[in-house]
Amino acid sequence: MSKDQTANAASVAATPASHSSEAFASTQAAHDAVDFIEIDEDLTLRRMAVRARAPKGTVLFLHGFPETLTVWKNIATTLARDYDVHAFDWPGYGQSSRPASERFSYAPMAYAQVLKAYIERAGIDRSTLVIYATDIGALPVLLLALDEPSIARQIIVGDFAPLNRPHYMWENLQNLKAEPTASPTRAYMNKTSDEILQNVHRRGLSPAEQFDLPADVQQDMTRSWSLDGMTSADAFAHYYANFTGDQHYLEANLSRLKTPVKVIWGEKDIYIAREMGIEFAGKIGARVDILSGIGHFPHLQNSKQTVEEIHTSFR
Repeated sequence: MSKDQTANAASVAATPASHSSEAFASTQAAHDAVDFIEIDEDLTLRRMAVRARAPKGTVLFLHGFPETLTVWKNIATTLARDYDVHAFDWPGYGQSSRPASERFSYAPMAYAQVLKAYIERAGIDRSTLVIYATDIGALPVLLLALDEPSIARQIIVGDFAPLNRPHYMWENLQNLKAEPTASPTRAYMNKTSDEILQNVHRRGLSPAEQFDLPADVQQDMTRSWSLDGMTSADAFAHYYANFTGDQHYLEANLSRLKTPVKVIWGEKDIYIAREMGIEFAGKIGARVDILSGIGHFPHLQNSKQTVEEIHTSFR
């Protein structure tokens, strides 16, 4: 772990997780929750683990692009009154490792193995685990569940692309799936990183629905965009280079998906249209909730709704 990683972990850990009196009881636990956990010789993950005094279960949050674990901090502080809460930075994001693509593929299937290793090394009881995954975090957990149906008591997924349906996807995402459009799109994303980090969460929403990110989230995403010679857009592009094959694998094996799954989707998601979520939910016989007035980042736009989703899953 580098000095920069240690400093940034301390910075995140020391940032108040919530200023509300309602969350005050668990704020102190959140202060000391961020550290690093080694997965293998190539991968070390920055992770957050907030412990409840008498946990009723465990929640594991999986972030999307271009996020870091900080997007879950306020939610974790609220939920930690009842549950242990975990989150980590995917390889290529936040302060987690960014090995060369020759050593780690950044594919959804590779992320699935990272997720499995994290659950094992963190000592999480799968029988009381709910996994909430969005965007790039959702396909890996479903791929893992194909082989390990007991990976969680329930999986909540949303605003992602489980099926190879490019017509449901934003143009830049379509372009990342294959050459000759993938490389120019990756270069453009790196060139416009400031604009992406400022506005990715606002697109598709009316002025009245748009929102600002908490300052610590914005700062961590910006600070973590580039590390060890790789940007988050580079990691995202590597993920997409392997994306189509892993989508096909999931769809061909949906009959093996036995873990209970719930699907949620932002009505106004312009990156992955809600029709994707509706089709996927229909294929697996799962419930799908379309969230009115919500875009691609439900957990950021309406965190109370995300908290309630978790409480409902444990009921």
